[in-house]
Amino acid sequence: MRPPRRDNGLVRPYVMTEGRAFPTRNTFDLVTLVMAANDLPLSGMGPEKRRLMTLCRGGSLSVAEVAAHLVLPVSVTKVLLGDLVDSGHIITRAPAPPAERPDIKLLQEVLDGLRALA
Repeated sequence: MRPPRRDNGLVRPYVMTEGRAFPTRNTFDLVTLVMAANDLPLSGMGPEKRRLMTLCRGGSLSVAEVAAHLVLPVSVTKVLLGDLVDSGHIITRAPAPPAERPDIKLLQEVLDGLRALA
């Protein structure tokens, strides 16, 4: 029996990241929000970085969401994002701290009140 063939279009993660396992100087959490800076050209970028930029031009996404949409490991996504932050193509923002998030109990009470009015 023959072993399963690998997809010839598969690009190995170390090729995408140029052999690096970690971002250059930027660190990202899974919930770090990233968005594209729309005014910079995409010339000279590899296909993965172009796909990442196209995805991030639609608005803010978390690192985990970007990795899921691109079907890439999070570690590879972080390296690519680090390169794009270094070049100014991507802007990051930390997620809202827990103290600034709305109270779930209060939101549930508002929802229950709205449902009672309907």
